[in-house]
Amino acid sequence: MSQTVIRDYSVSGTDTRLDVELRKVFKVYDGETAVRGIDLDIHQGEFFSILGPSGCGKTTTLRMIAGFEDPSGGEVMIRGKSMLGVPPYKRPVNTVFQSYALFGHLTVWDNVAFSLRLKSCGNTELRERVGDALQLVKMSDFARRFPAQLSGGQQQRVALARALVNHPTVLLLDEPLGALDLKLRKEMQVELSNLHHELGLTFVMVTHDQEEALSLSDRIAVMNNGKIEQIGTPSEIYEHPKTAFVADFIGDTNLLKGQIESIYAETLQIVTDSGLHIVAKPKTLWNGADSSSSNSSSSNSSSSNLSGSHASEAFVSIRPEKVHLELSPPADSISSRNCYAGKLKHVMYLGTHVSYQVELATGDRIAVLQPNRSSLMDLGTSVYVYWAAEDCLALAPQE
Repeated sequence: MSQTVIRDYSVSGTDTRLDVELRKVFKVYDGETAVRGIDLDIHQGEFFSILGPSGCGKTTTLRMIAGFEDPSGGEVMIRGKSMLGVPPYKRPVNTVFQSYALFGHLTVWDNVAFSLRLKSCGNTELRERVGDALQLVKMSDFARRFPAQLSGGQQQRVALARALVNHPTVLLLDEPLGALDLKLRKEMQVELSNLHHELGLTFVMVTHDQEEALSLSDRIAVMNNGKIEQIGTPSEIYEHPKTAFVADFIGDTNLLKGQIESIYAETLQIVTDSGLHIVAKPKTLWNGADSSSSNSSSSNSSSSNLSGSHASEAFVSIRPEKVHLELSPPADSISSRNCYAGKLKHVMYLGTHVSYQVELATGDRIAVLQPNRSSLMDLGTSVYVYWAAEDCLALAPQE
């Protein structure tokens, strides 16, 4: 059998050259715009995920890369070549679908060999390539079985082998693990990650599963309403969301709406609609400006540091794991700046962690996630929640 080609990874794990480029790509169906002028650069060897809720345009974007849909405007390029007018079967990509789309009347071997036979591949090369593909996904022992005789995970492996046998430049994955149960999905995530690192191919995956995207991807594009809200590494997307949508969609967060009351040299003060006074750090939290851009200590300086017609409005995002929960308020003045009294309204035991929900006097409910280190608190217990200013993300309202 021929040897599997393994890419020599750089420090970042990806090549600086681009495998996929989208330039101002639009897609309109019957007068409705599904994709709104998006730009994407996907590097060679990268595991890139397009993440978003149902109907946001992510699958349409993948289908335009694959050639199953033509853009209404803009350009799709693969390895620097325009794909305008290039049919799917002539593009250096292969797609793995959620439904697997295996031929039920063909064996595993014949399913994987199907496209090579259409290309009139020689028998010796066909046997080597099919054998290598099946070995790669650990399905060599199942070559003579039919799809109906396989589990969901095994069918997914066959679908991967069928795509990989063509040696694509880019492997497109459309909700590839969506049909699997939780335990099997976790196992396949590990296998998919291992496969990506072994082959060094460019993977482009569409998913609505946040955990899946965060655990597998080098970078993620978060889509909403046909537009890209943010592109970044998993840690950038989670720790530093740029919009309220990204903060709310990725993981769990406490998202509070309010008005900016003042901007000082190192802090930003927001009064929520319910009356909470929250102190946040403005660095990289408001319109990309760092704290050095807010040099005035006067509350009247806020108008000069903000932009837009709704510049005084803001959302504050605090992740539940950043919130502290205690029976008494903190002694130091710094921690007490974002400290609020409340009552425990909900407790959920999660094994390694415990999820709490605290109702404040204002009516706000704050979610708290703590490691399971002690006995659970009783419902109705009077408690205090507090968090550091550095753990508040001040986000502009949606346009």
